[in-house]
Amino acid sequence: MLLSRFFVPVLKENPKEAEIISHIYMLRAGMIQQSASGIYSWLPLGKIVLEKITEICRREMLKAGANEILMPTLQSAEIWKESGRYEDYGKEMLRIKDRNNRNLLYGPTNEELVTEIFRTHVKSYKELPLNLFHIQWKFRDELRPRFGVMRGREFLMKDAYSFDVDYNSSIKSYNIMFMAYIQLFKKMGLKAIPMKADTGPIGGDLSHEFIIIADTGESEVYVERELLNFKDSLTNINYEDDLQEKVNKFTSFYAATEEKHDASNFDNKNNTLIKTRGIEVGHIFHFGQKYSSPMRATISDRQGDNIPVFMGSYGVGLSRLVGAIIEANHDQNGIIWPSEISPWDYNIINLKSGDNDCDNICLKLYNFINNNTSNVLYDNTDERAGAKLARADLIGLPYQILIGPKGIKEELYDLKCRKSGEISRLSYNELLNFVQMNA
Repeated sequence: MLLSRFFVPVLKENPKEAEIISHIYMLRAGMIQQSASGIYSWLPLGKIVLEKITEICRREMLKAGANEILMPTLQSAEIWKESGRYEDYGKEMLRIKDRNNRNLLYGPTNEELVTEIFRTHVKSYKELPLNLFHIQWKFRDELRPRFGVMRGREFLMKDAYSFDVDYNSSIKSYNIMFMAYIQLFKKMGLKAIPMKADTGPIGGDLSHEFIIIADTGESEVYVERELLNFKDSLTNINYEDDLQEKVNKFTSFYAATEEKHDASNFDNKNNTLIKTRGIEVGHIFHFGQKYSSPMRATISDRQGDNIPVFMGSYGVGLSRLVGAIIEANHDQNGIIWPSEISPWDYNIINLKSGDNDCDNICLKLYNFINNNTSNVLYDNTDERAGAKLARADLIGLPYQILIGPKGIKEELYDLKCRKSGEISRLSYNELLNFVQMNA
């Protein structure tokens, strides 16, 4: 992509309304623009990152055997009255009426709607297990929306819902999603730690939050030091296996959110328990028959009896993840994208646009990378070099390639690693080899 053709409205100063790093950098880098309190337009740079995160999540859900559907943003109030949550959910739910005076709501979550879909079509245990997921925008009317996309009112979520014939089968489905979450966060370049968590308004008897450790995290968490350093050897998971043993490897360590922390359950005589801060990026729940019983989502079991199905739900905050990743990956100059979700791998910076030699080398290199990886942003604007370098650090692509008159004269060009700050001086052919080796 040529930067001269890319819409990236960078801000030079920190916005006054932004309190945390991710909000500051997302506004400054032209990733988002506020439309209303807690509601944002996603501009091209932000949309690219959001789509990359979404696609990784989608692939892992499909690998885990889930079926993708798409449920609407607006839901009938009647199904929420069936479950008993219509009045209980409170003011966070945006309630509206259509022209025929029917009660609708902008979905804050989808347990009721997916249960209605299930009970309409599935009648026998022979059709189970089943996992349905969708990726959709949601709305919760937060009392105090803040921190940009970290706590907005409108947000993009991946939600999956499992359906099983009995308790043991539903725990197997829970374990599949548990391990799928370990995998999908790893493929985003993140270490998300599973922690015992409160079930909240979703309800149920078992729940884990997946937490990214960050100094700017919104909540306190307690985690065994060894878990922070735990390196799993998982590559590809066989989701047909019994995954309980793999789940146990993670849950054998102590890790809990503030709501679930119980100091009496952990012997900290060796100072192995760390109190730190974290950001929730995923949450999974096992809630059995909480929704299927009141909503009469029943199946015929192996004995021919009609029983409520056992369920679980599994959420990933996709738009929230963009902010969380920035909170965990930045410095004083800007964002440092993990390569797995970076908008592009390379940022070619022409330090003297208009100079024939600089223009020719940059264009030649740009075409080569485009043909080999299609993963390059070329700053061909006529701005001064200092402004280009500052913008490159703010945007935070993994590698910057600096082309200027001095480098052309010496036939050596600077390759800067954004994360480490290390600069290597390479010949043109060495640059090509680097790109090919890392394609």
